[in-house]
Amino acid sequence: MAEETRDELTTREAAERLGVKPETVYAYVSRGLLSSRKAPGGRGSLFDAREVGALARRHRRPHAAVATAPAAGEDGEMPAGTPVRTGITLIGRDRYFFRGVDATALAAAYGYEEVADWLWTGRLTPGVRFTAPPGLLAAATAAVAALPAHAGPVDRLRAAVVAAAAADPLRFDLADDAVRATARGLVATMATALPPAGPAHAPDAPVARRLWARLTALPPDAGSVRCLDTALTLLIDHDLAASTLAARVAASARAHPYAVVTTGLGALDGPLHGAASGLAHRMLTEALARGSAAAVVSDHLRAGRRVPGLGHRLYAGEDPRAEVLFALLDGIPRAAAALAAAREVAEITARDVPVRPNVDLALAVLSVSAGMPAEAGETVFAVARTAGWVAHALEEYAERPLRMRPSGRYTGPPPEQPLP
Repeated sequence: MAEETRDELTTREAAERLGVKPETVYAYVSRGLLSSRKAPGGRGSLFDAREVGALARRHRRPHAAVATAPAAGEDGEMPAGTPVRTGITLIGRDRYFFRGVDATALAAAYGYEEVADWLWTGRLTPGVRFTAPPGLLAAATAAVAALPAHAGPVDRLRAAVVAAAAADPLRFDLADDAVRATARGLVATMATALPPAGPAHAPDAPVARRLWARLTALPPDAGSVRCLDTALTLLIDHDLAASTLAARVAASARAHPYAVVTTGLGALDGPLHGAASGLAHRMLTEALARGSAAAVVSDHLRAGRRVPGLGHRLYAGEDPRAEVLFALLDGIPRAAAALAAAREVAEITARDVPVRPNVDLALAVLSVSAGMPAEAGETVFAVARTAGWVAHALEEYAERPLRMRPSGRYTGPPPEQPLP
């Protein structure tokens, strides 16, 4: 019987049809992109020819897109000020939506992994769990463990992502299914490769439970873990924030998903973006230690510093993410003191300036009440936003390559200057 009409292929035949090495075929199996069974006699594996053919057809598309990239000198750049088309997040006056669905309603109804997977695929899979491929997790854990003790959370996450990328021979595969499989494994790896701080969890535990064990030594309670999971879901995306725009630029250049996430982490690693909740954490810690939020607010204003955790330029009223998290924190007994301090900060500051709490203040209440370090909110933000960066990368991979190249407006000396 001719090879083309057979129902099953050997490992060598599957590799030839896919144009990859045999070990890559087994990597596809480990990521759920192919299924296999043992060959009779236990020698090698057999693969469904239809599955292999479908995977080969899907994987040809990105390479065709790369082949149509503009030639040198024809960058096809996006004119400055051109809006970026996206179907992921819409921000309204006091609400925001993921693919047209109220994000706060999604966070109330589903977990982080369910919403992230739905955002990538358009299909909701109840109870979906992300698992870390053993080889990638081992490389990421070793890289994180090699960092000095003073390394920050984004340092650790960046090291984990780079190490996982180096361990993944399929990282350059930009087919949609491959990118989604990479994303599921990467999110789980990021949440699991950090040094443990608390009680162990089941191997199939949700990402929020795994992350809890990395952020605090306190035993998890259902209310707190649910609040952490909700925070992860709410923070998946927020339109074209600085880190997301950076991630899309990397994806436009056809960087693989790990590189896209590393780019996002680089933009996130600053006091004006991902680290903002740490400032609010320290403020609440000081307010609790001094027994007075008023004194702490006064000190901030006297030093000419803005009070952290308040106001958001995209919302006229309260940040809807903060509103949801404060409602959950209100039902957690051990969060009562930090929550009262946060509300006191907001009330005092609002006497003169009409500002409302934002998500950074809500994350600070969670981190303070759960005995987490000041950088915990930054870690939560980074892991959560990874799902959003991947969603934007999937959109960008479907666009013309290298389109996100704004034109610079030169302001230097006129040309033909003499040599210095």
